[in-house]
Amino acid sequence: MTSTPLLDSDGQDACKAAKSCATPNTPIVLASASPRRRELLEKIGLQFVVAPADVNEEALPYRTPRELAIKAAFAKACAIEPRFPRAILLAADTVVALDGKVYGKPVTPDDAARMLRELSGRRHSVITGVVVKESGKMAVLDAVETWVSFRELTETEIENYVASGEPMDKAGAYAIQGGASAFVTHIEGDYWNVVGLPVARLVELLGSFLDVRPFQQKLRELRTQVPVLGPQFQNPAEG
Repeated sequence: MTSTPLLDSDGQDACKAAKSCATPNTPIVLASASPRRRELLEKIGLQFVVAPADVNEEALPYRTPRELAIKAAFAKACAIEPRFPRAILLAADTVVALDGKVYGKPVTPDDAARMLRELSGRRHSVITGVVVKESGKMAVLDAVETWVSFRELTETEIENYVASGEPMDKAGAYAIQGGASAFVTHIEGDYWNVVGLPVARLVELLGSFLDVRPFQQKLRELRTQVPVLGPQFQNPAEG
C-alpha cells in the first residue's frame, strides 16, 4: 500500500506539500464519534481528543468504494481543521461493498434487514479510508480492504439481529466484534479494519509526523487479540 495525495476536482493536489512542523507536543484529534475507533486508539496508548465531524457522505461524488472511503475520511479531517489550527488530525470512514454497490449505515431497521439479506452467503469487502493531516499543511492517506465471507443467514437470524439494535450505526449493518461474529465463515486481511480502523496502517501514516515507536509494542499485542471466527480464518498478524 502507498500513501497517495488526494486530488481535488480540478486535478490539483488538495494537500499542500509543506514540511510537517509537528512536535511531540502537537495535539492529536480524532474526527470521529465512533466508540470503536476511540477504543482501538486507546489500546495502543495514543493520547488524543475527540471532535466528531459533520460530513454528508452521500453528497460526495465517487467512482469506486475505495475512493468514497478516502474522500469521506479526508472530508472529516477538513471539517474539523478550522477548530484545530495546530494539530494532527486523524479521520477514517468505513464502507462495505458487494459487486460494486456501497453499503453504508442503515437508515431504518428495514434497511438493515435488506443489507443483511444481500450480504447473506456472500463474500464482500470492507474498506476503510484513513487520513492523517497536519492542520494547514500536509496529509497522508490510504485505504485498507478486508474480505469477509458470510454463511447463509435465516430470516429469523436477520430479524433477531436487527431487533437487537446492533446493526443501526454500522456500515453494512453488522458488527464483526458483536453478534455478527456468528455470521462469518472466513476473513482475509485486517480484522481491525472490519471493526472500523486499520490501526497498523494508521500508525504507519502517523509516522510521517511523529515518532511512532512508543506504540509498536501495544500494536503487536493488539494483533494477538484477534478472535478466531471460522475454520479458515486468516489472522492478520500472519497475513
